[in-house]
Amino acid sequence: MRFEDALFNWLQIQLVAEARPEDRAAIDTRDFFLEILTEDHGISNLHIHTVDDTMIHLRFDKDSKSKLQMFPRESGEQLLHDINENPKYN
Repeated sequence: MRFEDALFNWLQIQLVAEARPEDRAAIDTRDFFLEILTEDHGISNLHIHTVDDTMIHLRFDKDSKSKLQMFPRESGEQLLHDINENPKYN
């Protein structure tokens, strides 16, 4: 899986797991993407650093350097929005 895809997927499911701490499937899926990022792409210390009006800033370490990756907030929060809007999941 491409690094950018795995990182974005981790972000979306991380937001779901934070909002729904009882959702075991979300937690397991988040951990799956974290494993891909750690083992296949060599990153560590991944976390959401900042959320502002338009962007979500992720921080992580790769190749002994601190890195920053940003994603549009609307895109990052879309999965959580879709889950919350679907009564089947609430």
